[in-house]
Amino acid sequence: MQKNISEILEQAGVVPVLVIDNVEDALPLAEALVEGGLNVLEITLRTEAALPAVERIAKHLPDAHVGTGTVLNGDDLQRSVDAGASFLVSPGATEKLLDAAEGSTVPLLPGAANPSEVMRLLERGYRYQKFFPAQAAGGVPMLKSIAGPLAQVQFCPTGGIGPGNAAEYLALPNVMCVGGSWMAASSLVAEKNWGEITRLAKEAAALKG
Repeated sequence: MQKNISEILEQAGVVPVLVIDNVEDALPLAEALVEGGLNVLEITLRTEAALPAVERIAKHLPDAHVGTGTVLNGDDLQRSVDAGASFLVSPGATEKLLDAAEGSTVPLLPGAANPSEVMRLLERGYRYQKFFPAQAAGGVPMLKSIAGPLAQVQFCPTGGIGPGNAAEYLALPNVMCVGGSWMAASSLVAEKNWGEITRLAKEAAALKG
C-alpha cells in the first residue's frame, strides 16, 4: 500500500510535477532537476510520452526516484509499475484504485481534499496523502485545521503551489513535501534551458531549510 513512501517523499521537500511532451526531453530534464537537488520526480500521465519517459529515467538515472501522477485506475497503476515507477500519485481515490494498490509492491500516494476523504483513506491505512487541489481546497488554513483531529496524517500538497507560498506549506507540521511545476515550466523545457531549470531547482530545494 504505502511501503517506503515516507522514505521517498520526506527526503524530497519539493517534488517537481512534470508534463513531458517529448521523450527526448525526459533524461536531460531529469538530470537538470537532480543536479539542482530535486531527485524525486512525478511525471503525470497526461501525454503519450509519459510512460516512455518514466522508463528512460528509471533506466538511466539511478539517482532519481521517478513516479507517475494522474494515476486514475488499476490500468494506469499497472502500466506505471511496468514502466519502472517507484511511487504512484492520484488526484483523488476510488475504491477500485485502492483495491488495485493493495496488491502492488509500488506505494500509492492518494489524493484527498477534505476531512471526510482524509478519514476514508486513513481507514484504508493511508497515513501519507496528497492534498489536492491545495489552494482551491483551502490551502494552509485547511491543513492547519485538519492537523488538530487528524494529526497522524502527513500530506504532500499540490495544486496552486509556487515559490511564493511553498515555504508556508513546508513549515506546517503535517506537510512532508509539496508538489509543483514552476521549476520546470513548459517554456523552459521547450527552449531546452536546462541551466535555468537547475537554478530554479536549487532554489526550490533550499525551501525546505
